[in-house]
Amino acid sequence: MSFGDPNNPYGQQQQPQQPGYGYPQGQQPGYGYPQAPPVQQPYGGGYPGGAMEMPGGVKAARVMLLILGGLQALGGVLMMVASAWFANMISDSAGSSGVSSADADAAASIGAGVMIAFGVIVLGFGLWGILTGAKMAKGGNGLRISGIVYGAVITLFSAISLLGANLFAIVSLVLGILVIVFLAKSESSAWFQRPRY
Repeated sequence: MSFGDPNNPYGQQQQPQQPGYGYPQGQQPGYGYPQAPPVQQPYGGGYPGGAMEMPGGVKAARVMLLILGGLQALGGVLMMVASAWFANMISDSAGSSGVSSADADAAASIGAGVMIAFGVIVLGFGLWGILTGAKMAKGGNGLRISGIVYGAVITLFSAISLLGANLFAIVSLVLGILVIVFLAKSESSAWFQRPRY
């Protein structure tokens, strides 16, 4: 049966097809017939706007940031606590070398002040690493950049410390490099630039 010219607006119109046309009676598509697999999106979320799972590299960098930040904060607190001991050591050594007690006390006060100042700086630096690691689950690309900068600063100071024959700096050097590498990956960039609703 011919329906006429399809370009003729006055010709006979086609009849709409009935649902399930071409399938056996009672079987619609999806009931016993194979379907195309769902489209996979990176890191989970089978539908647009779905929740993404944090990539393994970001999880590892997060743990490393928390460890490095925790050790830095602990070191800062220990420096501030040790400032009194350091002041006593300066006072004792200055007093035994024949320096007046006023000069020994002044040197001890300056030494304690310097130790406390360095302790506050190290504590603040440690809190930077802890907060960066703690906010990675919900943070944006600025947090990723903060983590990379923190890793670069850790790497720099660890390399300088290695030149001073501090072998313990190897651990922080390796962790700092790994933080940079893990956060610079493309999957990490996709995680931090994901849409948030």
